[in-house]
Amino acid sequence: MRKTAGVALVGGGVLGFLPILGFWMLPLGVAVLSVDSHPIRRARRRTEVWWGRRRTDKPAP
Repeated sequence: MRKTAGVALVGGGVLGFLPILGFWMLPLGVAVLSVDSHPIRRARRRTEVWWGRRRTDKPAP
């Protein structure tokens, strides 16, 4: 059931230009899919680590 919901969210996110659907559905769908899928979980974790390092490496203004 989670895989179906995750794929539906990712599919809806791809159609984000439509009024009710939005691009917010893409990261939510990936998060739902990452519970059951090891490769997606690994990619999501790499992205989280990269984003965290990117945010902490910026010098203060």
